[in-house]
Amino acid sequence: NIHSDPWDTTAPVLPWGNDGLARTRLPIVDKGRIANLEYSRYWAQKQGKEPVDFGNILMAGGTKSTAELIEGTEKGILVTRTWYIRLVDPQTVLLTGLTRDGTFYIENGKIKYPIKNFRFNESPVIMLNNIDELGKPVRVSSDEVGTMVLPPMRLRDFTFTSLSDAV
Repeated sequence: NIHSDPWDTTAPVLPWGNDGLARTRLPIVDKGRIANLEYSRYWAQKQGKEPVDFGNILMAGGTKSTAELIEGTEKGILVTRTWYIRLVDPQTVLLTGLTRDGTFYIENGKIKYPIKNFRFNESPVIMLNNIDELGKPVRVSSDEVGTMVLPPMRLRDFTFTSLSDAV
């Protein structure tokens, strides 16, 4: 489940959006199904909807720490941060971006060594369908995406497209 709530103390945002409209608590994804989408005043009027500005994104998760998720990973890549995320295809919500500031190879539940950064192309829709396990949600803030509370995720698949020389 994913929701938005301007009154949540873990991810505070202004109670109104850039267009001056009041923000309210709204489900975004409820039991795996889209419940609400963002609509600007213009697009809401064209679609016969109410304008919606989420402000923050809060996702439910499990109880495990990132370390506990790593312990349960046979082989994988730990991505601690992403950067420069951009929309590639609005119809599929395909995003591109880079890993940054700590990417590591995991084997038999242990971090073995650091690895180079990667460029990725992935849709959050596909990513959410590939969740193997969720950890305890933590606050994530970014100038690019706003304030979010997201759980660490262990995914079955993720699309890395190339190595990056970015530091």
